[in-house]
Amino acid sequence: MSISVFIAVLFAAILHASWNAIIKFGNDKLQGMVLLSLAHGIIGFCLVIFFPLPMANAWPWLIASVCFHLWYKLFLTSAYERGDLSRVYPIARGTAPIIVLVFSSIFLIDAISSKEIFAVIFIGIGIFILGFGVFRNKETLALLPFALCSALGTAGYSITDGLGARAAGNVTSYIGWLFFLDAIVFVIFAFFRRGSNILPKKPSTWALGLIAGSASVLAYWIAVWAMTITPIVLVAALRETSVLFAVFIGVFFFKERMGKSKIFASVLIVFGIIIMRF
Repeated sequence: MSISVFIAVLFAAILHASWNAIIKFGNDKLQGMVLLSLAHGIIGFCLVIFFPLPMANAWPWLIASVCFHLWYKLFLTSAYERGDLSRVYPIARGTAPIIVLVFSSIFLIDAISSKEIFAVIFIGIGIFILGFGVFRNKETLALLPFALCSALGTAGYSITDGLGARAAGNVTSYIGWLFFLDAIVFVIFAFFRRGSNILPKKPSTWALGLIAGSASVLAYWIAVWAMTITPIVLVAALRETSVLFAVFIGVFFFKERMGKSKIFASVLIVFGIIIMRF
């Protein structure tokens, strides 16, 4: 992985943690996801107007990705309704790169070295340990299945989007259609579930959602672009280091507890990053 891609993906990780924190900050998590999706749809629509259609062989991957993104949003929203950002986020994100690693190894999607495999494992274990308080501190276990299902969705769309963007011929075109279609599907689902009440009344809530959505689009564009020139599993793992920034946000803005296990887990993640880069 080149230094430029490495820095770009780390920047995407910061953006990713930031929009997750914004969604967690609101009281209505489904409403937050709807606002996020509306921002995705607006930006996606603008992109599909000005960029050509993806190549034909990219569309099966694109459709599969929309399904995985819907799965991910539904379970992440449910998990956030049951637990803290610093618990949900690590469990949801920490297992995803391990799933991608296993899948990539079985189906030989990309060739990576033994050193890079260990880097992905260190990062995944470190991230998962950050959320381990759900067991040790007797926090609610209700969030666990939702967070793990969210991880399956993350792994699924990471693989399909990496392969889809490679087949599309244009990363921006692929991202535009992905977010445009994803927004349509999720907003229709949310309206079917809650009706027009799903839309917020306060302008400040709209602003937070649109800001989160814009950060999300930029973060994911960077990640998918990186996957077209770098092994998917490496980008997926490095992107999930966003959990470090999420923990920082959780501790300093949401007053969530910082313990020795989080410090140890952070060291493991940083060690994995060092192995991957050097």
